[in-house]
Amino acid sequence: MSGSTQSSKSAEKVDVLLLGGQVLTLNNQRDTFNPGAVAIRGDHIAAVGPRIEIEARYESTQVLDYTGDIILPGLINAHTHAAMTCFRGLADDLPLAEWLNEYIFPAERHIDRDLVYWGTKLAIAEMLLSGTTTFCDMYLFADAVAQAATEAGMRAVIGEVLYDFPSTNYGPPENGLKFSEDLCLRWKADPLIQVAIQPHAIYTCSPELLVRCGELAARHEVRLIIHLAETWQEVKDCQARYGATPVGHLHRLGLLNSRLVADHGVALSPADLELMAQQRASVVHCPESNMKLASGIAPVVELLARGVNVGLGTDGCASNNDLDLLQEMDTTAKLHKVHHLDPTVLPAAVVLELATRGSARVLDLDQELGSLEPGKRADVIVIDCQQPHMIPMYNPCSHLVYVASGADVRTVLVNGRVVVRDRQVLTFEVEEAMAQVRQIARKLKAP
Repeated sequence: MSGSTQSSKSAEKVDVLLLGGQVLTLNNQRDTFNPGAVAIRGDHIAAVGPRIEIEARYESTQVLDYTGDIILPGLINAHTHAAMTCFRGLADDLPLAEWLNEYIFPAERHIDRDLVYWGTKLAIAEMLLSGTTTFCDMYLFADAVAQAATEAGMRAVIGEVLYDFPSTNYGPPENGLKFSEDLCLRWKADPLIQVAIQPHAIYTCSPELLVRCGELAARHEVRLIIHLAETWQEVKDCQARYGATPVGHLHRLGLLNSRLVADHGVALSPADLELMAQQRASVVHCPESNMKLASGIAPVVELLARGVNVGLGTDGCASNNDLDLLQEMDTTAKLHKVHHLDPTVLPAAVVLELATRGSARVLDLDQELGSLEPGKRADVIVIDCQQPHMIPMYNPCSHLVYVASGADVRTVLVNGRVVVRDRQVLTFEVEEAMAQVRQIARKLKAP
């Protein structure tokens, strides 16, 4: 698998050479090289192109040969609650309001930093092993999420979830704003961690808190992320309370703009769609969670037609119940085809873009991530195609969306570092995280 390319006086030295197989760049031209190769220097991509050209131009002491496999950009999970791996299967087959108010919120009153750290470590293992190289997390004890991610060598956008009521982490809401600002300052220059301001939802945050969150996000030039229009009941309640839809409510508050990321965006009226497009807000689609909680189907086809940035997320393990973004792509494509009774909507190539370039745009990371191009961060995954279910292959995008699963991810690089190789996580002990979460689950289940 590894070795050294034939050296020559003219060859440029790089840190890693990934040889394929098919290389899907997902750049603007949708260039594909078969066979292709990727040269990595430090944390950036030095070159992508035909294998024969890359091998002739570059040499490295770390050569990874994946002949016959697919090399592509790492997947980006644009919305999850990583530590909720600890709640996987805790409260299934329930509507959102009952699930949240009677099970999840009560369980979260007892969480601590230890639960978040180990739950996140387990989530990171699951995500890395299924091809996700970046995740956007909304949860409590966000500093523990950042610690777990940096130790694992994974890229993350973190944010402390903010409510009107006291938190088990920071106490009263006023402290939550300070905690969030401290996160912005502490992680500002980190190569792997970015921060977003993340009020939970319009029904758990007052207009005053939402406005202050918006001001904080603007001051630090970061994303403002919120659960929005997840159900039609939320819309009905918002109209009764504020005389506007959730989208209209945020617009009145001056928060509907290019900084805003709406997680879910299921219950959107035609007027909401137009407002979202006009104000250049973004949406994260979480189909499996929305299906399981019977929240509805987000109008993704309509959003994309209006030019709205849409990314893909899994949501948390308490409502999905896994973090496999490859499987989420399969669900996304099929759900909207049957919903529209049209097999041509959301073709495979478009869905693959939602989980890569689309999520990168939503999180304001598209200058660094989402495609394999010189100068971009070296977040790369390899899909094992030497399996019965992957043969034959006529269209690699189609196979990635409709055939592959997380179990087919072979090797993962984040920021130029090999963090998974031949399905082995190299940066931390996965067994330890599993054991810790088993112990946490026993405590949660105890009367």
